[in-house]
Amino acid sequence: MFDVVTIGTATRDVFLTSPLFKVLKDPKHLLALGFKTGEAECFALGGKLDVNKPIFTLGGGAANAAVTFARQGLKAAVVIKLGDDNLGEAVMSDLKKEKVTPLVSLDKNVGTAYSTILITPEGERTILVYRGASADFKKKEIPFSKLRANWAYIVPGNIDLSLMREIIADLRKKGISIAMNPSKHYVEMGATKLKDILNKIQLVIMNREEASILTNLDYKKERAIFKKFDELVHGIAVLTDGRNGSMVSDGRYIYRAGVFKDKKVVDRTGAGDAFGSGFVAGLIQKHDINHALRVASANATSVVEQIGAEEGILRRKDLESNRFKYLDLDVEPLG
Repeated sequence: MFDVVTIGTATRDVFLTSPLFKVLKDPKHLLALGFKTGEAECFALGGKLDVNKPIFTLGGGAANAAVTFARQGLKAAVVIKLGDDNLGEAVMSDLKKEKVTPLVSLDKNVGTAYSTILITPEGERTILVYRGASADFKKKEIPFSKLRANWAYIVPGNIDLSLMREIIADLRKKGISIAMNPSKHYVEMGATKLKDILNKIQLVIMNREEASILTNLDYKKERAIFKKFDELVHGIAVLTDGRNGSMVSDGRYIYRAGVFKDKKVVDRTGAGDAFGSGFVAGLIQKHDINHALRVASANATSVVEQIGAEEGILRRKDLESNRFKYLDLDVEPLG
């Protein structure tokens, strides 16, 4: 029996940094070329660029979350699919070092998911992703008999929606509380397709951009987005908004939280995973949303100060430091 089992993706990541990685901001020309943000990360075509020492780490939403739970003193397992290769062995080795139980399906034909992250001196990044084995979960690869836990934390990646419905039905039948941090693949399905999932889950976490896409509302209309998002989620709805903090509704109250001041942002990879899993870990620890928000914000702040999604993940004792003791919070009745 586990405290938490996470379900989703695990990857092998390599982080490359170089002063020669530049950010180009030229909306007029870049938008015409298909760069929707009007910005691009650039380096010289045809050149040979020197980079700093590569940093190899564990990555992927389910793996990142499992590490948070383990470091917070919870008994954690992770359901993932890997390639039967050296990268897969490295992922399992890293998980075991973190005292996470890997419930792994191995694919002999498709490689382990792999990401190359190019980081500029300012901490901006571009991620090159090979989704590999993690992109194609099949029903027979889900260890239903081993899904015994108090909580399940799902980062669905590209798991087929019909299979996800079966997973959720199985978890609910066992009385397991469910939290989900929907992937881009799921968010882009829209509210109509996800409605029957969202109303069966105890906790859903999205950032403002994702919620804007899901609800089909203008990104600038924060209150409208949160209201619609809250209506779709029958449990606890958590909306994050980067440096602007976060909003939470439990159906009775709205909680608004600020952020802890970071020392220096080095890499934003994994910040969302750190916040979401930190929130659930805090909720398990004290059944208190204020505490959950403090753990979540502290975890995300610490992660962006290090390269990699897991280097900065906090241990429970780290939350006792003065730095993370107090977080600006407001609570008001849901009206």
